[in-house]
Amino acid sequence: MTVAAAEVADALELVRARISAVGDAGRVRVVAVTKGFGPDAPAAAAAAGLSDLGENYAQELLSKSVSAPEPTRWHFLGAPQRNKIAALAPVVHLWQAVDRLAVVERLAAAAPGARLLVQVNFTGGAGRAGCAPAEAPALVDAARSGGLDVLGLMTVAPAGEPEVARRVFDDLAGLGRSLGVAELSMGMSDDYEAAVAAGSTMVRLGRALFGARPGGARRRG
Repeated sequence: MTVAAAEVADALELVRARISAVGDAGRVRVVAVTKGFGPDAPAAAAAAGLSDLGENYAQELLSKSVSAPEPTRWHFLGAPQRNKIAALAPVVHLWQAVDRLAVVERLAAAAPGARLLVQVNFTGGAGRAGCAPAEAPALVDAARSGGLDVLGLMTVAPAGEPEVARRVFDDLAGLGRSLGVAELSMGMSDDYEAAVAAGSTMVRLGRALFGARPGGARRRG
C-alpha cells in the first residue's frame, strides 16, 4: 500500500488541531510510527514536515534508515534486545522503551551517552513491557550513573479504556515531576488527546497519520 504524502500532511494538520484544542501544540513532538508501512512512509512523513520517526523492530528500522530522507531522527520504540543494540546505536536518536538494568548496561557499553526514556508500566499486566513505577527512580539513577542521557519517561496505556488511560497518563506525569525529567512520551493514535491534556510532550502516531496498517501490525502507535 502506497503512503501518499498529501494525505499524511492533511492527517497531520488534523492531529495538530486536536492537540491545540487540549494543550500547547508547540511543545508536543509528533513521532510518526512507520512500523508496518513500506519504505515510502518515511518520505511521506518528511514531506509533511515530520523528522521524528519511530520503529519497533531492529531490522525494519535499519532497512528504512538506508533510504530515509535527512534529517531523520529515529526513535526505537520496542524493547531493545541486547544483541541488537550495537547495530542500532549509530542510527537511533532516542531509545524510548528502556525498562531494565541489563539494557541500561548494554547501552552504556555499546552506545555511550545514548539518549533514552525509561518505560514505566502502571497497569501491572502480565507480559506488558515497562518497569514498575517504584523501580523507575533507581533505573533512572543507574542510567545516569552509566553516562546515559535520560530525557524522561514513556508509557503505553491499555487500549479501549479511556478512564484507565487518563489515570495512567496522570500517574506518569506525576512520576516525571518527582524525578525532574523534561520529556513524557505518552499517547498514541487512539488516546493522544487525553495524553496531551495530562502533559505529554511526545505522541507516537501511526494510524492517525498513515491510516490502517497493512496486515494489522501490533499496537504501538
